[in-house]
Amino acid sequence: MKKTFGIYLAMLLPIVYSCTGNRSADEQHEETTIVNPVLPGDHPDPTVIKIGDTYWASATSNEWAPLFPIYKSTDLENWEQVSYAFADLPEWARNNFWAPELAYDEQQGKVYLYYTARDKSTGRLAVAVASAPSPEGPYTDHGPLVSQEFGSIDAYEVKDEDGKIYLMWKEDGNSKGQPTPMWAQEINPERTELKGEMHQLFVNDSEWEGQLVEGISVFKHNDYYYATYSAGGCCEVTCNYKTGVARAKHLLGPWEKYENNPVLIDNDHWKCAGHGTVVKRDGDFYYLYHAYNQAGSVYVGREGVLEKINWTADGWPVFANDATYNRDLASVDYTDDFKTLNPVWRWRVNQPAKYTVGDNGLFLTVSQANDGIGSLLVQPITSIAYEVSAAVVASTTSEQAGASVTMVGGANNRFGAPIAGIGIGVFGKKVKVWRIAKDDVQSLKELDIASTEETVTVKMAVTEGHTVNFSWKEGDAGEWKTALENYDAAPLVPWGMGFRVGVAAQGTGGEQLNITQFEIKNR
Repeated sequence: MKKTFGIYLAMLLPIVYSCTGNRSADEQHEETTIVNPVLPGDHPDPTVIKIGDTYWASATSNEWAPLFPIYKSTDLENWEQVSYAFADLPEWARNNFWAPELAYDEQQGKVYLYYTARDKSTGRLAVAVASAPSPEGPYTDHGPLVSQEFGSIDAYEVKDEDGKIYLMWKEDGNSKGQPTPMWAQEINPERTELKGEMHQLFVNDSEWEGQLVEGISVFKHNDYYYATYSAGGCCEVTCNYKTGVARAKHLLGPWEKYENNPVLIDNDHWKCAGHGTVVKRDGDFYYLYHAYNQAGSVYVGREGVLEKINWTADGWPVFANDATYNRDLASVDYTDDFKTLNPVWRWRVNQPAKYTVGDNGLFLTVSQANDGIGSLLVQPITSIAYEVSAAVVASTTSEQAGASVTMVGGANNRFGAPIAGIGIGVFGKKVKVWRIAKDDVQSLKELDIASTEETVTVKMAVTEGHTVNFSWKEGDAGEWKTALENYDAAPLVPWGMGFRVGVAAQGTGGEQLNITQFEIKNR
């Protein structure tokens, strides 16, 4: 089956994250022990809605396409990936594909997806919207709704007490050293145009909030509108992200912030928690947000965590701050023989890979894309200790065209840094360990193989998220041989995105290199 330059949604295979919770009752209500993370691996800014008996979720894509994965669940804990919002990039947008927010119009029977991206023509961050007949798609893009001088991000839709539909968003003033107002403006029923005046809801004016407030989610309970929002630095190794709450009798305010903010802070398992969505289950409210695992930190990225909302006697939503990391790592091991292309595979925005898949595995066409790393198919990692391997048909490679297993990050630790990677691959009669960070191309090790007649399996074993051992074996019965040990990849992790791992095909002649097996084993 030939597939080139994209994923056709009808051919997607399901990805299931199994994390069934165990339940016990206390004197007031049934508590839930949630196996977190519910969305393992890098899933920043998660959004969730409920339609009938089914929950639907998505998360930030950053610079990886296809854009905005769509997941479904019946319990908020077991998630299956079913599609993406965009197989092709929206025509108006360049990069920075952030903060999707799902909304459902029951009367229309339509789903709306708000998202943030950078406008090609202005360079500004803009809030845009797409629509679909169902959460799975297909989505029709309607383009930007608002793009202020400092940038507009983190959209959220809510109805006021009169049934008028409002769009909320953050003005990205912190990017220019300015305050960050949270705005609301009425939007037409078709969600194609804002109307009337902008209304400022609140701004970063408390000491704990620091340079920004963002990531608003609004829900109605009793006589109040409640807002969860985040503040501080989200995305660096020194992050201090936290979540606060505010409330108002009327959607447009005045808004009152909780005097005991922040309500969601670091605990022993998770840090820098925030920017999520509130949703109801069995009569209780839950918050699906992102956080760094204290052990995995920036190497894994921001994972999807679920926590129940509790209530104070005077009607404020708060958290127990007791979410744990209690997932069985073996449950997110991954094996692929490339009979079809699983939707977990992603490529760099604007640099799609050419490939075919079928009974003989993956044939990935070589290129010099991605600053020389080559054609890429990658996926987020889910732990800091794992082995990732790929079986390469050596006879399809040459000295000028090699297939590798690779770890992809950035040329430096900045958010949005140029792409960089390390890997071990088969290049004709040699196994090579390489490092490419923009113009810095290094051959770290070259070793001879006995023959190109057998499959050569190349492997990276990672500990602590960044220490890498490279090895290979020839044939199914061959012994593992060490190529390079204790390589420190820490300078290549882009804060806020985490590492991706996968396969790369480097070269200039247009060859198709054959990879028959890929595996990630967490330890």
